[in-house]
Amino acid sequence: MAVFIDINLILDVLQKRVPFYQSSSTVLTYCASGKIKGYLALHSISNLFYILKNYYSSKDCRRLLLGILNFLQIADTEQETIKEALLRIDFPDFENCLQDECAKQINADYIITRNIGDFSTSKTPVLTPIDFLKKIENTK
Repeated sequence: MAVFIDINLILDVLQKRVPFYQSSSTVLTYCASGKIKGYLALHSISNLFYILKNYYSSKDCRRLLLGILNFLQIADTEQETIKEALLRIDFPDFENCLQDECAKQINADYIITRNIGDFSTSKTPVLTPIDFLKKIENTK
């Protein structure tokens, strides 16, 4: 199974956000264990670095992101993927639209995010971390 991870899950874990920490951490643990294949968009790395530099040194940001890339893959972003996202006027937020196009490109089974409403016109099914965990627990 392949899932596309929104950065809010990573921030939940790194910033220990309550009440989201546990479910987000469990999803990322599934990715780290190889039970599911997790992906990020290329632009998610720069966005994470930008956000994390408010909490960590540049050196620590790089270390954290390298650690994340040990178990999450980057969904290749080709020019056609960006063009497709730019053409989708039905998607109000371009960044989330680009994530949806990346998820489509890698044939993700789901996009995992806490912001379901931001993906109302997504081509890929969208689940919260809690709903995703319930779904995979029910398939065992």
